Amino acid sequence: MAETYRAFENLRNHNAVLHDSVALNTGMQLAAWSNTRDNITQYCDHHTLSLYIDNGYESYHKTSGGWKNGGGPDRFCLMPTDSESSWDIRDDLSFVHLYCTDAHLRTVSEQIWDRRPASLTLNEQMFGEDAQITALYRHFLLGCDWQQQANQLTLSTASTLLLTHLVQHYSNVRWRLPTVTGGLSPSVLRNVLAYIDASLAQPLTLADLAAEAALSEFHFARMFRQSMGLAPHQYVMQRRMAQAEQLVRYSNHSLTEIALACGFNSASHFSNRFKSVTGLTPSQLRARRA
Repeated sequence: MAETYRAFENLRNHNAVLHDSVALNTGMQLAAWSNTRDNITQYCDHHTLSLYIDNGYESYHKTSGGWKNGGGPDRFCLMPTDSESSWDIRDDLSFVHLYCTDAHLRTVSEQIWDRRPASLTLNEQMFGEDAQITALYRHFLLGCDWQQQANQLTLSTASTLLLTHLVQHYSNVRWRLPTVTGGLSPSVLRNVLAYIDASLAQPLTLADLAAEAALSEFHFARMFRQSMGLAPHQYVMQRRMAQAEQLVRYSNHSLTEIALACGFNSASHFSNRFKSVTGLTPSQLRARRA
């Protein structure tokens, strides 16, 4: 059953416009919003990470000293569980939310450091600036269609990286990230690559691949990059495109069948991605072959 996030439901009861939303396999949720001229008070039993995408200069947060603004593109806010925040949105604002729970943070912490922190709390942040958070949001989350199952690996990777960053830099746990040296063993790498090739039609996630290697997501992602020179999501998309090109060139399958076989549940999205890689749409390449 999908997790219900109070901040998400509260926004839907105000002036905010929901542009996109996706529930990740872990239970975390992403949502893209816009809002203008609204007053909202959020009290949540979960964590909310918010990144301002566009505008937001007239977004005011209520403090003990009065209403304070400081928003703008690439500013972020972190509202921990059980915190209350009141907002006066006086002009246009576009933003992305990532919703997660204490359980998600603890899972990431235990996977990375192989130990359970005695306590784990996030520190509230308002109108902060963090180049790594911005890069993760803009490169991973804003650069792909959330509804495409072929992009689930990208989204799950981004969410894990974001939670890792939050635990390391904005929590009471200040453990250093463990050093990962060396790649996957040859046998494990062969098994993972074979699993990827056999599963290209499926919405692969980082957890799926890490489980195949019997590693945490954190260690798997870093060891895979050591072995292959690419992040897992980059390699998987490369394999999807290679298979797609082979099927377009040498099979009689319809383009819709090829899209599904390569993990895309939209023919138009498949066509756009294919063209970005090959310079031609699948139909143009097939026409040339004919």
